[in-house]
Amino acid sequence: MATIGAPTAQPPESATWRVHIDRSMWVGGVRGLMLQALHPLAMRGVWQNSNFQEDPFGRLRRTADFVGRVTYGSPEEAEEIGRRVRGIHRALRIDDPETGRRHRVDDPELLLWVHCAEVTSYLEIVRRAGAPISDGVADRYLAEQRRSAAYVGLHPEDVPGSVAEMDAYFAEMQPRLKAIPEAVAAVRFLLWPRLPHDLRFLAPGKPVYFPFGALCYYTLPDWARRMYGVLPEVPQGAVTAALRAFRTVTNSLPEFVHQRAFTPSTREMLQGSRERLAAAGYDVSKGLRGLVDPRRRPGRIVAQDS
Repeated sequence: MATIGAPTAQPPESATWRVHIDRSMWVGGVRGLMLQALHPLAMRGVWQNSNFQEDPFGRLRRTADFVGRVTYGSPEEAEEIGRRVRGIHRALRIDDPETGRRHRVDDPELLLWVHCAEVTSYLEIVRRAGAPISDGVADRYLAEQRRSAAYVGLHPEDVPGSVAEMDAYFAEMQPRLKAIPEAVAAVRFLLWPRLPHDLRFLAPGKPVYFPFGALCYYTLPDWARRMYGVLPEVPQGAVTAALRAFRTVTNSLPEFVHQRAFTPSTREMLQGSRERLAAAGYDVSKGLRGLVDPRRRPGRIVAQDS
C-alpha cells in the first residue's frame, strides 16, 4: 500500500501517474467495461446488483472515482475507498441461471478478471493513442497496479505484474468468455448511454457520443469484437488515427473543463491532491497533468524510464 503521510497514493514519478493522467483514459474506461462484460458471471453480477441499465455512464464515473482516489488521493483516502468497495462486494451475490448456483461478487476469480480487463485497457489505449510509454514503463505500470488490486481484496502476488504475464492471463481466459445477451445489451447501452442528471447540460451534444462509444468498441481486441459482432468492422488504422485525435483534443482542454465530467466528490478529492502536492514542493501551476514534466517535481527524480 502507499506510504502513510505521502501526498498521494501513487507519486507523480510513478508509471501509474504517467498512464492515468492521460485523458485517453476515458476511452480506456469504456473499453474496459465492454471487455469486462465478456465474462458471463461478472456481467451477471453487474446486471443483478447495480442500476447499470438506467445509468451506465454512472458506473464509468464511479470507476473513475476509484481509480482517481487510489492514484491521486491521499494514502488514507485510498485505503478508505478500498474498505468501502470490499464491504460492498462482500455483501453481494450473483445468481447463475446456467448452473443454478449462487456466487459471491468478491470471488477472487471475478475480482481478478475485472482488474485485468480494466488496467490492460487503460495501458493499451494510452499507448495506442500516442503517449510515450516504453515497454519498461508498461511493465512497471502493471506491477504498480497490483497495489490497486490489493485495495479490492486480491493478493498482489496473484495478479499479473508485467505485459507478458497479462498476455498469458488473457490467453488463458479467452475460452471462458462469451457475449451473453446481457453483455450485448451492456455494449449497446455504452454506445448510447443516458446522461446523469448533473451532466444533462451536455444533452444537445449527445449525438457526438455515438462516435465516441464506437471508438471505444473498435479498440477492443479482435477476438472480443468477433464475440460481440455489434458493429461492422472498420480499418484499424482509422481507429488508431481517431484515438490519437481524441487524445490531442482532450489533453488540450483546461483542467477545470475536463473535470466537469467527474462527480463533485471526485473534484474535491483532486483539489485536495493539488494542495498536498503544492505543500510538498511540486509545481502544480499547470495542474496535475503538468507533473509528468520532471522539472515540476521537487528534488531528484527517483523513477526513470527503462
